[in-house]
Amino acid sequence: MAIIAPQSLFDWSQIENFGDLERLKLILRHIPDEPLMQLLEKQRGYGVDKYPIRAVWNSILAGIVFQHLSIESLRRELSRNLSLAQACGFNIVHGDAAIPSSGCYTRFMSKLAENHKDLRKIFKVLLKFCYDNMDCRDEYPSHPRVNPDADFCGW
Repeated sequence: MAIIAPQSLFDWSQIENFGDLERLKLILRHIPDEPLMQLLEKQRGYGVDKYPIRAVWNSILAGIVFQHLSIESLRRELSRNLSLAQACGFNIVHGDAAIPSSGCYTRFMSKLAENHKDLRKIFKVLLKFCYDNMDCRDEYPSHPRVNPDADFCGW
C-alpha cells in the first residue's frame, strides 16, 4: 500500500515560529477589510471620534489572535501591552485613556452586527482566495471543492 503524505492548504513553516504580535501584523496587512472600514467611518460621520474605528477593529482581530475570551480580557491586555495597543493603531501617548471603554466595544459590536453582510464579504474574499490557491486541486480533481458563495454560519 502506498502512503501518500497529507496535503496542506497552507505552508505554516514560516508562520508557526511567529509570536502573536507578528501573526497579528500579518493578518492586519492582508485582511481585505478596507470596504468595511470605509463604510463604518462613513456611518460614524461627524460623531465622536475618541477611538479610531480602524484601531477598535484591529483590536477585535487582536482579541482573536491572542485568544481572549472576553472584551474585558482584551482591554486589560491592551492596557498592559503597549506594543499591542500601538500595533492596533491606538495612540499610546494617552496611556489607558487610549483604550476603548467596554461601552465603546459594545456599540462597535452592534455596528458590526448591523453590517454583517459587509463583514461576511471579508470572509467570502478570504475563502475565495483559499479556494483559488489550493495546491491539491490539480492533483485531486475529484476532491470536493469549496463553494466560496455558499452560506456559512447562517449569515
